[in-house]
Amino acid sequence: MAHRLARLVDPLDRLQRRTPALAFPIAVVRKMSDDRGGDLAALVAYYGFLSALPLLLVFASVLGFVLHGDPGLRAHVLASAVRDFPTLSGVLDPSVNGNGLALGLGALWALWAGLGVTRALERALNEIWDVPRAEQPNLARATARGLAMLGALGLLTVLSTALAGLPLAHALAPLASALVALGGALVVNAALFYLAFELLTNRRLGLGATWPGVALGAVAWTALQGAGTLYIGHVVAHASHYYGPFAAVVGLLAWVYLGALLLVYCGQVNVVRVEHLWPRSLRGRATAADERSARRAGRVRRRRRGPGGVPHGPSTP
Repeated sequence: MAHRLARLVDPLDRLQRRTPALAFPIAVVRKMSDDRGGDLAALVAYYGFLSALPLLLVFASVLGFVLHGDPGLRAHVLASAVRDFPTLSGVLDPSVNGNGLALGLGALWALWAGLGVTRALERALNEIWDVPRAEQPNLARATARGLAMLGALGLLTVLSTALAGLPLAHALAPLASALVALGGALVVNAALFYLAFELLTNRRLGLGATWPGVALGAVAWTALQGAGTLYIGHVVAHASHYYGPFAAVVGLLAWVYLGALLLVYCGQVNVVRVEHLWPRSLRGRATAADERSARRAGRVRRRRRGPGGVPHGPSTP
């Protein structure tokens, strides 16, 4: 069995070592495994799941106060805002009215869970960039960065909603209007990924280091938004008829985890490119990138153990 596996892997290994187009994505997957990126994305998704619905409920409550005299505009703005969460498109009632108590409680819950998302994402990005624990921001600085990220997210949501409602887009032909909407979504999503990498990584990066992950994230997330909307319309809508809110909850959890996984993968793309961690070996002789990765892993283990060889305990966001 091992001999047969070697006969399959060896040609692929030789091919990817001399083909950058194959070596680079393989190195990204290998680094994702080395950093336990799936676990990092799961922690981000956990807090994202807790914060998604409260954030949208707060947004809907604010709309209920501000646009109480124009229910049509309120429904349009809310529908545009939930584009990032297509699984909730049929859950939020666009006719919901503003309620002071619901707004206050929802805002507190959303703020706690939203800061949990930013802290978990900050930990993930610092982990993949090999930032020592001693150099990572303290609670006050992490909270300030998290609030800045949440504020930017809110501003981008408002901007996205405003772009979707521009009279120019409705005055154009259907194809031109769709292209304008697509371009606006790409710009907003690119800004979101760039701000996440810049604000939540305790390292000077700049656009020169992050543009591949930003471009990939913007294109992939925009495509997933479109695919998610189609999937919800054709599959989950029918499942909701039988399973009710359970289908929406499971869909939201899967959607948030997919988004978190995409963001971590895009961060890994940036790291592999900047630190030139490819090609990695699949079998046999180690490459220079393998040796750099091994040295990096050794530094990470020493930093995790802390001074005197005492392991660091787990921290919570």
